Amino acid sequence: MLDHRIETFLTLCEVMNYRETADILHITQPAVTQHIQFLEKKYDCKLFSYENRRLIKTDAAKILEEYARAMRYHEESVQQRLRDGGVRDLRIGATKTIGDYVITEQIHQYLSNKDHALTLIVDNTEHLLKLLEENQLDFAIVEGYFDKKHFDSQCMRREPFVGICRKGHPFAGRQITIEELLAETIIHREEGSGTRAILEQKLQGYNESLNRFKNHICISSFKLILDLVKEGFGVSFVYNVLADSDPDIEKFSIQGEPIVREFNIVYLKHTDIQEKIDLFFS
Repeated sequence: MLDHRIETFLTLCEVMNYRETADILHITQPAVTQHIQFLEKKYDCKLFSYENRRLIKTDAAKILEEYARAMRYHEESVQQRLRDGGVRDLRIGATKTIGDYVITEQIHQYLSNKDHALTLIVDNTEHLLKLLEENQLDFAIVEGYFDKKHFDSQCMRREPFVGICRKGHPFAGRQITIEELLAETIIHREEGSGTRAILEQKLQGYNESLNRFKNHICISSFKLILDLVKEGFGVSFVYNVLADSDPDIEKFSIQGEPIVREFNIVYLKHTDIQEKIDLFFS
């Protein structure tokens, strides 16, 4: 069982407030302080300090947090295997492109074994990384940016990132200028999504932003994005696998280096989950 003082430490790392930590754990604020002082004495280091009345983690706390999260993950994994017996239950997250268009075959193959159970959460990169930190996922498959100092990862594959437009659009099959693009209505994903972050980074390379477009439409559903593009409401940017999924969609590119991004399997540092990754992708 994970030491209750480690649980206190992890909760404090998440909320960064002693009073809120006490409320969440249903203990007193002095008890939270005692737990942290115990760990500081045990590991002979300072874990938290204040800067301008704001609580911050020390470098030692950041290191301990990584290992403590891994400890909690392994503890919960052992409990799950003891409880479920022969059933292999995977908890996986995937960003929308990957969850809806890339890993369907792996899901079918994994679930063809009647002893396998699966929880799949399809969401944006930012939320999936938060779920990883909270030990609600074994691993996540994302196309967005993540802190490689904070997570371990394996590259699943590399995928081109392309512009899409309706059939007959002047952009179809062309390499266009940034000036031509900005004259269009752009249809993009919500803040926190991987595809939006990639588009914004590309625009920054031209010293431009989403606000510079003639008009922009924010949609969280790829199906609706494709429908709007096909009906001529604007242009968008998606991964090639998604663009190829609809014969009524045409592709284009922006002048300059083509955009290619990795689809990565991401998981907490210091967690041994290779067996679970192999189980899903075998």
